[in-house]
Amino acid sequence: MSANPRHRTVAVNVGGVNVGGGHPVVVQSMTNTDTADVQSTVNQVMALANSGSELVRVTVNTDEAAAAVPKIVETLYKFGVRVPVIGDFHYNGHLLLKKYPDMAKALAKYRINPGNVNIGKKHDDNFRVMIEAAIEYGRPVRIGVNWGSLDGALLTRMMDENNALPEPEDAKTVTLRAIVRSAIESAKAAEHYGLPKNRIILSAKVSGVQDLIRVYRMLAAEGDYALHLGLTEAGLGSKGIVASTAAIGILLQDGIGDTIRASLTPLPNGDRSDEVIVCQQILQALELRSFTPQVTACPGCGRTTSTFFQDMADQIQTYLREQMPSWKERYTGVEEMKVAVMGCVVNGPGESKHSNIGISLPGTFEEPVAPVYVDGKLKLTLRGDKIVAEFIALLNDYVDKRYSAKVGETVSA
Repeated sequence: MSANPRHRTVAVNVGGVNVGGGHPVVVQSMTNTDTADVQSTVNQVMALANSGSELVRVTVNTDEAAAAVPKIVETLYKFGVRVPVIGDFHYNGHLLLKKYPDMAKALAKYRINPGNVNIGKKHDDNFRVMIEAAIEYGRPVRIGVNWGSLDGALLTRMMDENNALPEPEDAKTVTLRAIVRSAIESAKAAEHYGLPKNRIILSAKVSGVQDLIRVYRMLAAEGDYALHLGLTEAGLGSKGIVASTAAIGILLQDGIGDTIRASLTPLPNGDRSDEVIVCQQILQALELRSFTPQVTACPGCGRTTSTFFQDMADQIQTYLREQMPSWKERYTGVEEMKVAVMGCVVNGPGESKHSNIGISLPGTFEEPVAPVYVDGKLKLTLRGDKIVAEFIALLNDYVDKRYSAKVGETVSA
């Protein structure tokens, strides 16, 4: 695991999941269903949780959505899904939290945007109402500032102050500073109203990679609040994955960030769980956490005209991910296993030796045999048309013998 020093933050307990305070970085996600549709939302929350999301956020924007939340949480519990459900509020959260106390109790955390709740207004401090609800029901909050909905009065004031300086900063820098100030001032206001620091998480979201890196470095320098990382909108497909990975990865390498979300735009009928897998892969690539055994596979070249090794690598990675729900309950440390599926003799044997278990498939014009290495040593050679099944059997045997059983479980000798 990585030994990078973490930015010190105060731990926040979100429905039994610890965020910050040196605890492992938490993966979270958000549904895109109509929350009023209980069954659809339950199905998606379950899918996200089963993919590894440790916190799941749902939109709470209408009376119907608010009324549905307790039913959603109750149904999840009936299915044995205990993932904390977070309420995402904008504009009318103060009204909904007062009108639907069962909803307020069912949620594990409230997400508040200070840019659209009239914070500090003498006769209409909706922010204070939401904080008072969090205090009443013993819930933490995330004060999430987005540059797309930044408090206009605050930004205007800071722009005016900047323009009066002998050497004004550029407008983008002032905007980033305004985001940070909004987050910190809102957190201080929440504390003033009675919410302790160990129930406050902050975020400062923008859509540009460099801007996100800058604003979080600024935010981290301002205090020790737990921090939620993520771009406001990462985008579609590879663009969204790369942008999220670049921004979140750099900040995590700096030691900044306690919980992360990859805000990917899914294709119609796309798998919402992709954002969970991306977050897990970021953390695993940085050696901050391990979730599932990783498969090393070469990219292919003119020596590998067959697609067999690519198909096999995909099959093995899929198999490992499918087995993890069972394996993680039975074996300690299996998530850190490294597997190699290589396509030719150039790097195949060497890479396989560096893995716990690896196979070097024959490239073009090579002898049609596939040596298998276990813990750095040649174990046997496979050949024929059942290589995948035979390698999976070897994998299962390795896991059974190499990783210790958890309490109450046994493994074969």
